[in-house]
Amino acid sequence: MFPEGHPRARFAPLLLVLTFLSGLVDAASFLGLGRVFVANMTGNVVFLGFALSGVAQLSALASAVALTGFLAGAVAGGAWRRDAEPGRLFAPLLAVQALLVALALAAQGAGWGRYAVLVPLACGMGLQNAVVHRLGVPDLTTTVMTRTLTGLAADRPGPATVRRGLSVATLAAGALSGGLLHARAGVEAVLVAALVLSLAVVLAARHRR
Repeated sequence: MFPEGHPRARFAPLLLVLTFLSGLVDAASFLGLGRVFVANMTGNVVFLGFALSGVAQLSALASAVALTGFLAGAVAGGAWRRDAEPGRLFAPLLAVQALLVALALAAQGAGWGRYAVLVPLACGMGLQNAVVHRLGVPDLTTTVMTRTLTGLAADRPGPATVRRGLSVATLAAGALSGGLLHARAGVEAVLVAALVLSLAVVLAARHRR
């Protein structure tokens, strides 16, 4: 199921949890913060183009802010202790992401406006993607599914097929759960769930290390 022999394959189950988390936070941002993504940057780039064209009711500013926050988080995650073994950085960097999710939750609860919620969420997802990129576990990017779906369709069935299928299904399940939770209890409930998952991943990663 998971890549045998890969030096950091032990993190694969946690990466699936982070994939579910990505679906959750994108549900919160798209449904509750004005049709913008904080994890799926491919979608944001397209939304930015749509918004600038003036043919859709989308906010170019919101997409640009999300992209900027994501890139800031990715830069920080890539630069911090660049020469360190990535597995040792997994728990500390994701602990920072959990703090950013907590900040977004506090901003939502205090009514500080969507950008006060959007920025820490996007920064956290950029940080998560940088950590996952540094780990380099095959087929478990936690957010980007285009290449995963291509491999699923184009390659012969094998162990990678299971990983790819699980990754796609987990992201969809996170988005579904986030959508249902948002419909019943609002953005704050989705962010609470995201925070709980973030903390659980951090604790599990510390135990695995």
